[in-house]
Amino acid sequence: MSFGAGPNGLLWRDGDEVVDLSGLGDVFARPTLNELLAAGRSAWDDAIAAARSHDGPRVAEREAHLHLPFEVADYVDFYSSLEHATNLGRMFRPDQEPLLPNWRWLPVAYHGRAGSVVVSGTDVIRPSGQRKAPDEDAPTFGPSRRLDFELELGFVVGVPTELGESVPVEAFADHVFGVVLVNDWSARDIQAWEYVPLGPNLGKSFQTSISAWVTPLALLEEARVEAPPQEPPPLPHLAGGRDWGLDVALEVELNGETVSRGNAKTLYWALPQQLAHATSNGASLRTGDLMGSGTISGADPGSEGSMIELFRGERFLEDGDEVVLHGRAANGVGLGEVRGRVLPARGAG
Repeated sequence: MSFGAGPNGLLWRDGDEVVDLSGLGDVFARPTLNELLAAGRSAWDDAIAAARSHDGPRVAEREAHLHLPFEVADYVDFYSSLEHATNLGRMFRPDQEPLLPNWRWLPVAYHGRAGSVVVSGTDVIRPSGQRKAPDEDAPTFGPSRRLDFELELGFVVGVPTELGESVPVEAFADHVFGVVLVNDWSARDIQAWEYVPLGPNLGKSFQTSISAWVTPLALLEEARVEAPPQEPPPLPHLAGGRDWGLDVALEVELNGETVSRGNAKTLYWALPQQLAHATSNGASLRTGDLMGSGTISGADPGSEGSMIELFRGERFLEDGDEVVLHGRAANGVGLGEVRGRVLPARGAG
């Protein structure tokens, strides 16, 4: 049960069927969810009730023509999985502590590119950029040799804020409409060469894929669990929000084979803490802001959310590979898939 957007207006996903809500008029006849997102919690509850009872035209989901469900205002991507951050730290800094000193004190993030967020089913063109292998004397420019996927959970902002206003953790559900699955495609070689000292840029900004469906927070209440313990305790402005862990089972398919199974409930930094941190300096929220959790990896083998972890840097995506992300909450609500196939770099071959 979730909202999407189609040629005539808003859509409602009910199991394997899609219901056309445009006949309800008003916000339901709009091309994106943005007007509904901005309307606030009371309107969200009313929309869910209306969608559940509407007897409009139905089609099988596989036959529905789905658009990007909302106009993305800004995109921020966090680094909130302890297991993922530890795995990468051990790979990149084998002789040092895997976590950098700030990691347990704040949800580390980078600011992405809203214009390259696309809906599930959009092909991903292999990006080109500067890359430098350890045995090379100088960088070269060309197609990425280390293209990767990242399994993430994202949340979508509905109610905006004024510049200078911060959002406390307890106000999370007043501003956030719902969640989506996210694949933050990553060119690891471009990323490794460019990210010091300012962080990811071209290695990430070429494309981010999201599910065509936004699942309202109100439908995930029964999937809420306590997030993992934090040590040291966070500073007061980030304290709380620990009851917003989400028991959402996650899977990654690569060319039809399941290569990873994990769960969003393992995230060290909970979603309300991510939002509180993003606004703690007074940065304003806009309707349609998308915030990703960062790669979600678990402690067990086979629960890693990226290829660089799963295959220890020995295997990356090849042209023609297809990646599909799946998510299902503990109360049975499906989040909708994120599908993408890798195409050759433009001009390659």
